[in-house]
Amino acid sequence: MSPSMRRWSITFARLAVILSLFVAWEIAARYFVDPMFLSPPSKVIGSLGKLFARPGLTNALLLLLGELLISFVCSILIGLPIAVAISASKVTRRNMLPIVLLLYGTPQITILPIVMLLAGVGTASKITFGITHGVFPVILTVVASLRDLKDIHKQSAYSMGANSWQRFRYVLLPHMLPALLTSLRLAMIASLLGVLLAELYSSSSGVGFFTRQFTDTFDSTSLFGLVLVTAAIAIFFNELLHGLQSRLTAYRR
Repeated sequence: MSPSMRRWSITFARLAVILSLFVAWEIAARYFVDPMFLSPPSKVIGSLGKLFARPGLTNALLLLLGELLISFVCSILIGLPIAVAISASKVTRRNMLPIVLLLYGTPQITILPIVMLLAGVGTASKITFGITHGVFPVILTVVASLRDLKDIHKQSAYSMGANSWQRFRYVLLPHMLPALLTSLRLAMIASLLGVLLAELYSSSSGVGFFTRQFTDTFDSTSLFGLVLVTAAIAIFFNELLHGLQSRLTAYRR
């Protein structure tokens, strides 16, 4: 099978799965579940115009996008140097990696009150909580990639007199690039999750506020519409990063 045919078959399979889920959702909502708790997708999609007409919702989505992008970029800027530092030698990896794994294994929701205490209730706490979610995929994925880097490559760079920046630019970066691009996709989704969780618990505005409002009033149509919009944002950024990954790693094929 040619590469183009393979891509088309994968796309068709994904669309078939999504369509099947929507059909199952439609049937369940109309015949098996109380519409107060589950609204059919046909009704949800048809009410998106009314949803966006709600005062403040568009601003809430724009605020979410801004917080997501800031937390995502900060996760990369913080996580990448930490990952390189951990991977600098076997000693640093042996001593620092368990600490990172311990922090990553800690339920993030338990530190939300601490984040709110330090950063306050508002945008700063949401961005901070997004960073605490997004930074770990970058660290762990890059560390796992650099662990496979052969010592001969490092020694060759040292023997040719390469400085720290040259070793990073010509040895470390090409080796970890595929893993780094994969970690960006994971960090984007994790940062979105962190921002949304912080909004649910600490925001008096934003998407989390509207989610609580729709839940408390049993407005399942608006609630699922907001969920679809949020999912569309996640899918858009995931596909954007996937396209970037495909372009930058084409040389490996």
